[in-house]
Amino acid sequence: MPVIARFYGIIIKMYFIRNEHRVAHFYAVFGIDSLEMIEGDLPGRAQLLVKDRAKFYQKELLEMWNSRKFMQLPGLE
Repeated sequence: MPVIARFYGIIIKMYFIRNEHRVAHFYAVFGIDSLEMIEGDLPGRAQLLVKDRAKFYQKELLEMWNSRKFMQLPGLE
């Protein structure tokens, strides 16, 4: 599973095989459309960081999901 982003010790990965997962998502499992956590366990602060980051890059996340092409997202400065 490719790592698409790292920030504050959080590693974001995306699993590209759609046949096994109907909802576009990344791990810990957050829906890309809704940005809600579907599965997994993260502390509240980490969830907020992931959601904020995902909202900023939502278009890119959807493009990766639809094209199945890996793209590294920029790190935090």
